Amino acid sequence: MKKVITIPNAPAPIGPYSQAILKNDTLYVSGQIPLDPKTGELQIETIQQAAKQVMENVKALVETSGLKMTDVVKCSIFLKSMSDFAEVNEVYASYFQVDPPARETVEVSKLPLDVPVEISCIAIR
Repeated sequence: MKKVITIPNAPAPIGPYSQAILKNDTLYVSGQIPLDPKTGELQIETIQQAAKQVMENVKALVETSGLKMTDVVKCSIFLKSMSDFAEVNEVYASYFQVDPPARETVEVSKLPLDVPVEISCIAIR
């Protein structure tokens, strides 16, 4: 049975999708953008600020689902510009200090609300 995860401390979906889905022991977190769930405003002054907000949104969904960031096994990072790779990587690494998950990072031409970064993940209990 799948369970839709909707929590107040992650941005509400801006389309027809769930913030996350928990199926058995596996959590699928939809792509998170740098939208502050408290203010509804984008946090995009710097790429570091954007990446931190994205990771905080991911973390909120993972933890509210009863899992930990150490349970994350796969991430997908989408960047508007690969020139932001080093800065995003630095922020991302601070959330996965031991045994980081598998991942890919790709440059895309456009992201929702024209943000510079979006990250999704899969976690397993």
